[in-house]
Formats: sequence, C-alpha cells, structure tokens
Amino acid sequence: MTERFTPTPEDKFTFGLWTVGWQGRDPFGDATRPALDPVESVRRLADLGAYGVTFHDDDLIPYGARDTERESHIKRFRQALDATGLVVPMATTNLFTHPVFKDGAFTANDRDIRRYALRKTVRNIDLAVELGAHTYVAWGGREGAESGAAKDVRAALDRMKEAFDLLGQYVTEQGYDLRFAIEPKPNEPRGDILLPTVGHALAFIERLERPELFGVNPETGHEQMAGLNFTHGIAQALWAGKLFHIDLNGQSGIKYDQDLRFGSGNLRDAFWLVDLLESSDYTGPRHFDFKPPRTEDMDGVWASAAGNMRNYLILKERSAAFRADPEVREALRAARLDDLARPTAEDGLAALLADHTAFEDFDAEAAGARGMAFEHLDQLAMDHLLGAR
Repeated sequence: MTERFTPTPEDKFTFGLWTVGWQGRDPFGDATRPALDPVESVRRLADLGAYGVTFHDDDLIPYGARDTERESHIKRFRQALDATGLVVPMATTNLFTHPVFKDGAFTANDRDIRRYALRKTVRNIDLAVELGAHTYVAWGGREGAESGAAKDVRAALDRMKEAFDLLGQYVTEQGYDLRFAIEPKPNEPRGDILLPTVGHALAFIERLERPELFGVNPETGHEQMAGLNFTHGIAQALWAGKLFHIDLNGQSGIKYDQDLRFGSGNLRDAFWLVDLLESSDYTGPRHFDFKPPRTEDMDGVWASAAGNMRNYLILKERSAAFRADPEVREALRAARLDDLARPTAEDGLAALLADHTAFEDFDAEAAGARGMAFEHLDQLAMDHLLGAR
C-alpha cells in the first residue's frame, strides 16, 4: 500500500461495530464467520488507521443482559477506546431485530411497543453521551408496511413526530450536546419504509418542535436503491445545513441493499461524492456502513475494511487533481459554471421586469443554439478518475 493512501485518524474514517462484525448471515444462508468481540473490532480498526467506532446498543451489549453484565461490557469497551485512542462520534438504537419490532418501533400499531421503543432509545442515548457521541442516528427500518390498510400513514407520521419531539425534549432537558440524524431508506426490510429518501426526511424535520436538533444521515446504497443520485441528495442536505452524518458504501443499481465497500458499484458517483464532501464545509466523520462479503474469512474482513478507506483516499486525490488542472478550470468556465453562481436578479424584481434584454429583446433561438461543452468537461473528469491525467 502506497504511503499517500494510508489512512490516519485525521481523515475521520469511522466504522460501525455491526459492519466488521457482520457474520455473513442472510435470508438464504447461515453465518460464515464467528461472532467478533467489540473489543477486537476496536483494536483492529485502530491498527488500520480509523478515527472512531459506532454502535447500536445491541452490538455492544447483548439484548436482555442484566445490569451487571451491561456494565461489564461497557467497561471493557471503554478500556479498549482509551487504549487505542478511538472515539465514539455516533451511536444508534437497534429497533428492528427483535420480533417485538416486527410492525415497527416508533410507529408500531401497538402503543405499549412504541413506549418500550422510546425507553430503549433513551437508555442508549445516555450511554452514547457518556461515551462522547455528539450524533445519534435514527434508522426506522421497520417503520412501514407491506399492505395498504395495515398502516395509517398519516397517524404513523404523527407518532414518528411525537417520538422525535420527545427525544428532542429529553436531550434538551438533560443538557446533552447531541443532535439526531434521520437515516432514510426506501425499502428492505419493510416493503415500503416511512421517510424513504433524503427529501422526505428534510420535509419531515421542518414539522418537528426542535428542527435545529435534527438532520439527516444519508447512505449511499439507500438513495441508489430508489434510483436517485446520491451526490445530489448530499448536496441538498448540505444546502439545507442538515448533513449531520453520512454512511458510505457501494451499490450496483436498484436492487437489495448490498452494502459493498465504498467505491464498488457506481464508481463515478463515488468520485463526485468525494469531490463534493472535500469541497464542502462538512467536518463530520466519513462513516463506512458496509458488510464484508460472506465469502470472506476474518482476514478478508479487515482487507475489506481497509479497502473502504483506501478507495476514499484515492478518490480524494483524483478529485484534488481534477480541480487543480488548468484545463479543467477553463472547461468549467466554458460550461459557464461561474455564471450559475451569479444571482439571476441581483438588481431586483423591478429591474428584471424593466430589462428588455431579459424578454422582449432576448434571442431565444441564438441562446438555444449555444453549446454547453459538458462532454469535454465530463471527459476530463473521467481522465482524472481513471488516472489518465
């Protein structure tokens, strides 16, 4: 591995315990790898140059563990963090594995299940803050339905709003420095999941009592599963000031959630995503939510984890070279990107309406005949992506 692609904590690469710890179990096959001790995950990720580690409550503490067992697991985990220097920038709650959540958590038809889901979340929020997290991700993987009459979507959105308002109230009253990041996904495991895309989540957030506490945690594969451009979704989240966290992986088209290592699948979109993130004001973690293929043994798990970071760094270098290329800068001007950045009517509405060149004397035929020079610009990007320049 060349030195310039070796990750360091300054790169802010993070991984979930559930990623490297995935045993390879799927709906059609049993596990192909043994369970991985969270402490071992922390140590190995630190050795690879990662910055931090994230977790669901059930990743760290087995479901149903007694308080003494719970404290023992937390103590070991904290000791591993202290020994390696890894941080916990984000945590989340598992509200999808146990059968009790088969009809959802915050939007389950059963009120007692909704109340249990809130208490489970609150308990893990306390732990997340204790371990230093400043972001709390909320993925509603079971919040949805497979049939029309089974879920009153308007009532379900009321209950979703109620849940997030209560959680916002809790962190405010506790004085926690914690923000929530809603993670959209269109389907799987439910047939149709509520808040399926970045756009749905952004619109929902504006209806909350404390919208300033809520942003989004988009995931590469989730938006691509819906046939959407992930980079465009990230750009809108940045534009709205709501990109609180991001999950990076790979996806090949509209199919099941593949969770490939970052850079696999749609490489062009991965290039433009890195280009966007590195040119934006986003300072949060570059979090990899991937699954090492079930074909791999444990050596393959760590090779896959390292590949996520290496691919990001390669694309970061390619993007920097693209932006620094004088021919690219000229091509950007030829494509009139500088004109797009200029306000359309900085002179105001009255001046716009009085300007005959804007309508009465505007030559639409001549303007329609202009070439945009996009193909040359795009080929320059391809040249840099493929290492030809």
